[in-house]
Amino acid sequence: MENKKILVLGGAGYIGAHVVSELLKKQYKVLVYDNMSTGQKENLFDKAEFINADILDVSALEKAMDGVDAVIFFAGKKAVGESMLNPELYARNNLVGAVNVLNTMCAKGIKNIIFSSSAAVYGIPQYVPVDEKHPLNPINFYGFTKLETERLLEWYDKLKGIKYAALRYFNAAGYDPDGRVKGREQNPQNLLPIIAEVADGKRKCLQVFGTDYDTPDGTCLRDYIHVNDLATAHVLALEALLDGHDSMTLNLGTGKGVSVKEIVAAAEKFLGRKLPVEYAPRRPGDPAILYAKADRAKQVLGWQPKFVNVDEVVSSFLKKH
Repeated sequence: MENKKILVLGGAGYIGAHVVSELLKKQYKVLVYDNMSTGQKENLFDKAEFINADILDVSALEKAMDGVDAVIFFAGKKAVGESMLNPELYARNNLVGAVNVLNTMCAKGIKNIIFSSSAAVYGIPQYVPVDEKHPLNPINFYGFTKLETERLLEWYDKLKGIKYAALRYFNAAGYDPDGRVKGREQNPQNLLPIIAEVADGKRKCLQVFGTDYDTPDGTCLRDYIHVNDLATAHVLALEALLDGHDSMTLNLGTGKGVSVKEIVAAAEKFLGRKLPVEYAPRRPGDPAILYAKADRAKQVLGWQPKFVNVDEVVSSFLKKH
């Protein structure tokens, strides 16, 4: 496998850079392709080639895919709120971009792709834990683009023989404990990076939306999966496809819910001080409880999350800041 060349689209981003790091550790040849709209220069590795280009640029994609054995696809817009305000941007980047990637793979004879999908494809959970058979009913345009890309992958598998792994993440969190990934997330939308900005004084306070949910402490429960565990799963899925495994759709999560208040408490414990918190009403569309059933990833890939302790996940993130 070490002679295989892997193209990582969006490889300078938060999750992408952790996957690049894991690929390099496994001796793969890696080509990072990123337009740097949200990617970080600090996340580029000397051992990986780099092309600064966009997935909307078909000629650049064609050049990048020369001699490539597989593609890992992170190059998507991912802010839920923005997707509802600017669907044109998300349609163009996430959907047209996906078609460009798949069509170029067809032209170059590349038969394997790992796709960065999301639990957003499920929408409001009808039951928990959420397994892969759960109804697919996204409630935001971002989730819609992820689901439509999964459907494109199914058709390109049937018609063109492109094998895929669609990996549905729950809440990515943490940072590489060995410090190999340097760049911070820009304009964060998620709880932990926002907590980090509050800790740094970049934000005045942390807003917690809803304290009256039917949960043990009244705040939402979410499944926080450490980014290193995500990276391991990507490489295992890649190796399965390269070994001839059929296409797969897998949840990636820990299988347990952690509340917003528990995350805040873990952050305060690590920092040794209280954070300014403002309690606000519920946001529309936020489910009370959302966590994964990820047994299939364990069965198919032999994958097991290692970072399941909330203090570990939170401290690995805040050490970076």
